[in-house]
Amino acid sequence: MIGLAALLGAATLAYVLLIWPTRWLKIERVKLELGIGIRILQISDLHVDRLRIGPAKLADVIRSEKPDYIFLTGDYTYKPQYLPKVDTYLETIALSGIPTIAVMGNHDYVLPRPRELMDLFRKRGIPVLRNSRIELPEFTLVGIDNHSTGHSRPEIAFRGLVRSKPVVVMTHDPNVVLEIRQCYDYLMAGHLHGKQFNVPYFYSFKPKGPLPSKGIYKGLHDGELGPYYISKGIGQAGVNARFMVRSEVTVHDL
Repeated sequence: MIGLAALLGAATLAYVLLIWPTRWLKIERVKLELGIGIRILQISDLHVDRLRIGPAKLADVIRSEKPDYIFLTGDYTYKPQYLPKVDTYLETIALSGIPTIAVMGNHDYVLPRPRELMDLFRKRGIPVLRNSRIELPEFTLVGIDNHSTGHSRPEIAFRGLVRSKPVVVMTHDPNVVLEIRQCYDYLMAGHLHGKQFNVPYFYSFKPKGPLPSKGIYKGLHDGELGPYYISKGIGQAGVNARFMVRSEVTVHDL
């Protein structure tokens, strides 16, 4: 009896510490006085193959937060069999009627045919920025492709840019901020999951680039060329668990 009670207690503790943070969605809020007067909902790192936040919950968040734009900052899946599930989430987002823009992440380039993923975005009317930009009414949006896979070309994304209004950048891997040579007003990224397992020296045995090696892996930071935000992401990579790091979507009031 004591052994069974101890086993149940250990299982409950493991669930609370490792699984519950993947179900208990946190809405992080960032306020930056850019004078644009818009709200962006950032959803990063869906990883639908290891995602415990359902489409209905996302739909609730979109309805309650009423964003002007939705930005999807990469890593949807690396397994072709999960593309229909990606499409389910994209359909939910598209049905909100909120203008949505996406970039690719490192896991997306593991797909045998990344074009199939981009076809889903096209079907749902969601543009994918790959080292390109869009002129929106309130700001210029620059989308930089994923850095860690060698697809980022910030010089192409910024080429010929005339700064007539604020410049907002979206990308997946935040390490690209060290490669950008043009000023921007705000940048948002994901990729690092806030460690996913908040343990000391995590990035000593799991290198993720120069930013996390300096202790920069989540939240708002002041860069040399502008402020940037790193989301902890909504899904999980690798082990389908989190420790002391909750799943996140981010509301940016600019």
